[in-house]
Amino acid sequence: MQAKGRYRDRKDTQVAVLDALVERTEEGMTVFELRAEAEVDIDELETALAELKQAGLITVENDDDEPMHIYPDDRVVPDPEADDGDDGDRSLFERVRDRFGI
Repeated sequence: MQAKGRYRDRKDTQVAVLDALVERTEEGMTVFELRAEAEVDIDELETALAELKQAGLITVENDDDEPMHIYPDDRVVPDPEADDGDDGDRSLFERVRDRFGI
């Protein structure tokens, strides 16, 4: 699953982070997990996380007993059960593929 289409016009690293977080919405991800999933260096990841947090697109929880976990904001996560006909979150390729049953 990918982040909603309206959030995909950001920098590549930010989109990679959002996509990774959307896959693990409930449990969140640590910085190390995000770095491995997004395949970026730590400086790029740090910048992306700061910009996403400033935009309110991620939440960071830091408990004393556990490592910091990062979660996507609810508005970034598509509802898999909603069939509202909004194709704005899908790429042109995905819409054509579905239309022709490929």
